[in-house]
Amino acid sequence: MDKTSGSSGSVLLNEKLCVSLSLSLSLPAGATLIPVFLPLTVLYLLSVCRSPGASVLQWPPPLPPTAHLLDPVAPVIIAVWVALQGFLYLLPVGKVSEGLVLRDGTKLRYPINGFSALCWSGVLLGLCLWLGMPLGYLFDLIIPLAVCAIATSYLLALYLYIRSFWAPNHALALGGNTGNPLYDFFMGRELNPRIGRFDLKYFCELRPGLIGWVVLNLGMLMKEVELRDSPSLAMLLVNGFQLLYVSDALWNEEAVLTTMDIVHDGFGFMLAFGDLAWVPFTYSLQAMFLVVHPQTLSPLAATGIVLLNGIGYYIFRKSNSQKNQFRRNPTHPSVANLETIATATGKRLLVSGWWGFVRHPNYLGDILMALAWSLPCGVSHLLPYFYLIYFTVLLVHREDRDARQCRAKYGLAWDTYCRRVPYRIIPYVY
Repeated sequence: MDKTSGSSGSVLLNEKLCVSLSLSLSLPAGATLIPVFLPLTVLYLLSVCRSPGASVLQWPPPLPPTAHLLDPVAPVIIAVWVALQGFLYLLPVGKVSEGLVLRDGTKLRYPINGFSALCWSGVLLGLCLWLGMPLGYLFDLIIPLAVCAIATSYLLALYLYIRSFWAPNHALALGGNTGNPLYDFFMGRELNPRIGRFDLKYFCELRPGLIGWVVLNLGMLMKEVELRDSPSLAMLLVNGFQLLYVSDALWNEEAVLTTMDIVHDGFGFMLAFGDLAWVPFTYSLQAMFLVVHPQTLSPLAATGIVLLNGIGYYIFRKSNSQKNQFRRNPTHPSVANLETIATATGKRLLVSGWWGFVRHPNYLGDILMALAWSLPCGVSHLLPYFYLIYFTVLLVHREDRDARQCRAKYGLAWDTYCRRVPYRIIPYVY
């Protein structure tokens, strides 16, 4: 991995989905099958999670009746939520940062106020609870809400595809302008579609879906309060851990401007679906599982899980901060004494500090946190570990992809680096 350039300081959640999808798109039918398969996967996981057995292998699967897929309240909630986040996005709060240089030599400007949007959303949710609004109803509406979010992602992707034909050539994404309608619809033709100063891709990346994930978790907690009078320790841990993760992503929002999603990928169905449907509805499976399958944690077990999440978060945050500081200013006192390897390209590879420990310490921290999110759900069901399994597979693939790219780019310097740092993600294991 190039230690002087890389992904966001907070691993971009939707980018994990995009990496896996790129594999399937190498097949001719990939762009046709994935927009059908993935929405069905979301609905299947939600249905299994709400079933008494919660078995991902049970047959026939616990599919809901067609009448339960729709509810007139669901589209209203989705519309109000997206409108609220759009309003918070436009508020003149926080600084404005410039993105990377575009092909026409210009730079776009982005409001850095995602953490403010999270805080204001929290205040409004607190007001809703004070007024007695039944947030636990989100559990009952979860499948209709998912259906509406999926439909919204289809409609948004269709709008983006149509409007892209009026965009100038320099505004198109290099990877989504092939002339194949299905592929281009999926990948996205336009790189940075905007309505005035409202950047559609940047808005969707960290706002409605990511903050919506936290809101769904809170709804599951309130449903548990309705059923059992108080939230369980397991539910509190899941909510707390994932709130920390989302808060970190929004606090470090500016780092998103250098990620693959913003810099390289067009805005099409892949990102729209990942942002609006996949992230909020599959990443909240642990909280949803606990509503139907309550777990009891001993103080010792809870302490161990908190410690595991804390270690994971520390590794994740410190390694990303070190990498980003080195990328911005390699002469900064915190990174000036780190050992590096020179490359023929003029860039340098870090071989000490966190990046001399393993090649991807941020991935290690992410995996430890993902495990901590799942353990409060017990070990008798596979479903709560869906995120951990899926995520680990994606990171292993992503690491292998990065290694091949870096070997081609840096040649002998990369081979030297691999000898100095032999372990990829997990020390002494992988």
